[in-house]
Amino acid sequence: MTVPSLKSKEIKRDTETVTRFYETIPTTVQRLLVPSEDDTLSFEHVDITPIASQDSVIEIIQQARRLIFPGYFIQTRMDSINLGSFLCQEAMALFNRLSQQIVLSIQHECLRLDMPCSKCLESSHKTAFQFIQSLPDLKTILAGDIDAAFAGDPAAKSYDEIIFSYPGLFAITVYRVAHLLFELDIPLLPRIMTEHAHNLTGIDIHPGAQIGESFVIDHGTGVVIGETTIIGKHVRIYQGVTLGALSLPKQAGNKFRGKKRHPTIEDNVIIYSSATILGGSTTIGARSVIGGNVWITKSVPPDTKVMLEEPRLIFQKKPKGIQHEDF
Repeated sequence: MTVPSLKSKEIKRDTETVTRFYETIPTTVQRLLVPSEDDTLSFEHVDITPIASQDSVIEIIQQARRLIFPGYFIQTRMDSINLGSFLCQEAMALFNRLSQQIVLSIQHECLRLDMPCSKCLESSHKTAFQFIQSLPDLKTILAGDIDAAFAGDPAAKSYDEIIFSYPGLFAITVYRVAHLLFELDIPLLPRIMTEHAHNLTGIDIHPGAQIGESFVIDHGTGVVIGETTIIGKHVRIYQGVTLGALSLPKQAGNKFRGKKRHPTIEDNVIIYSSATILGGSTTIGARSVIGGNVWITKSVPPDTKVMLEEPRLIFQKKPKGIQHEDF
């Protein structure tokens, strides 16, 4: 008779322990299926049409970028002979994927709000076609954004460097793609797009914001641009800038939803790092310069320079025998 080794006993004991854990998991799952009376809110998405796919929406962004910037974001050689064929195939693939995701997002919204049938399949194809028709104009606008970034940044050695590597341009590109869908009244997809860019760059631009041509976000980390923000032409902002809303009362979401809550920035304005500009009635006049770290909740006239008072530097002589500063 073989005597079980110490190791085999340990394996058996571990197996029994894991089995006990397995046996208790269904109880926890049942609690997930049947929330307790203390759970006032419970969210699920079952027994209804599938929701839009985040992975597919991200691929839509990549397809749009490949169409807008031919040859930049592919691994194979691109030349004038096969360019037309490639773009046609890419546009058709984008049309199919976008149509499918639009259908899912509309169905989700209709079921969520108990809306009458909107013939979503037919309208999704029409909307996807309108989106693709808008891409040439979008390409022109983005070319202006790239040129403005290059003209104002001595560190940029080429347009290619900006297209490939600048987080500000990536966030602006995704915003402009998402804004097209937002303007076409497509639910959910625009916000998935801009939050994807937010996750990658730290730049948070709501797809509902209205942003003019030749827009530049330099460095970019921490920038926030709210839903009802209006930005004119040739505006440049730096990292940490917030174009936001004033604090709202509790449960004020429905009351203020859809109303102007964020500032207006007129043409040719520069806003330096960590400036905070709040409120729907706040307007920064054309050609103004907003210095870093300022807090603004009232309108600023055109041609105004706003900055904090220059700090006073205090120089102290270090007493003999002191090895470090004592503040």
